[in-house]
Amino acid sequence: MRGLSILSDSLTPEHMTALPSPTNPFRIGTRGSPLALAQAYETRDRLATAFELPHEAFDIVVIKTTGDRVLDRPLKEIGGKGLFTKEIEDAMLAGEIDIAVHSTKDMPVEQPDGLVLNCFLPREDVRDAFIAPAGGTLSELAPGTKVGTSSLRRKAQLLHRFPELNVVEFRGNVQTRLKKLEDGVAACTFLAMAGLNRLSLSHLAASAIDPDEMLPAVAQGTIGIERREDDTRAADMLAAIHHDETGHRIAAERAFLAALDGSCETPIAGLAELEGDQIRMRGEVLKTDGSEAVADTATGASGDAAEIGRGLAEALLSRAGPGFFDWRG
Repeated sequence: MRGLSILSDSLTPEHMTALPSPTNPFRIGTRGSPLALAQAYETRDRLATAFELPHEAFDIVVIKTTGDRVLDRPLKEIGGKGLFTKEIEDAMLAGEIDIAVHSTKDMPVEQPDGLVLNCFLPREDVRDAFIAPAGGTLSELAPGTKVGTSSLRRKAQLLHRFPELNVVEFRGNVQTRLKKLEDGVAACTFLAMAGLNRLSLSHLAASAIDPDEMLPAVAQGTIGIERREDDTRAADMLAAIHHDETGHRIAAERAFLAALDGSCETPIAGLAELEGDQIRMRGEVLKTDGSEAVADTATGASGDAAEIGRGLAEALLSRAGPGFFDWRG
C-alpha cells in the first residue's frame, strides 16, 4: 500500500506479545456512516498488512455521535465540529476503544487532554465534487438555482463567485444528501471527491472542481487516527501506517486553521502541497455572505510546515482586518 512502512520488527518483545489477536482484538472506533466505515476498514487493512494479522484481530466499534443524530439544524447552532467526535473520544478515554478513525477535516484543532492525533493515512483527492443529477457545470447554473450545502466554506465561496444563486441548508451523510437531491430539496450540491472515491461512487460527480477554482477545506481527503497519549502499543502500531508526506501537509493546514481560530462558523479554506522538501501553503478566508474573500500563499521547508501555516494565517488576518468574521448569515 502507498505510504506503508513495516515497523513490526522494531517493536520490543513486550510490545510484540501485546499485539492484537482474535481473542484480544484491537478496537477501532468510528461513526457508523458508510464513509466512516470505509475509512475504518482501510485503517484495519493497513494495520493487518503491516503486522501480518488476520482481520479477526480487530473489532470495528460503531459509536453514534450528536452530529449524526441531529440533522435538522446547522452545525453552528448545535456546537460545531466537536459534535462528530465527542462521544468517540469519551469512549477512548474510558478505555472502550483503542483508536478512533476520523475524517480529519471534521476534527477540532485541539484534542482533549490525554488524546493525540498524529497518524494520517495517505491523502486522497482533495477536490470538491459538484453533484448535479441534471448535469452541467457550476458556471452554467441559472440565477435562483437551489444549491444545497451545510458547509459555510462552500456557501461563502459559491456566493462570492455566483451571488445570484440560492444556497439552502443540506446536512447529512453522502447517502442522505443524494436522497435529498432526488426529493428536490436542491438542484445540486457538493461532496468531497475523496469520500466518493472511497465509496466507489466517483461516477456521481458531474465534475471535480479544481482547487484553483474552489480551495478545499483544511485537511480534506485525509483520514486521521486518534489514540490515547499513554498507549504505547497503539503509538507503535500507528507509526507503521503513518504517511509522512500527508503528515507535513496536515501540520501546515491545521496550524493555519488553529491560528485563525477556525470553527464551523468561519469560512476558511486551505491546502498545503509538497514539492521535494518544499511546502506550498494556500489559504483563503471569506465573509460568511461571500461578499469578500482574502487569499494568499506561503512557501518554505517542509520541516517548518506548522510555522508556515501559522505565518500565512497571520498574514490573512492582517489583510482582512477586525470584524471580518462577524456572522452575517
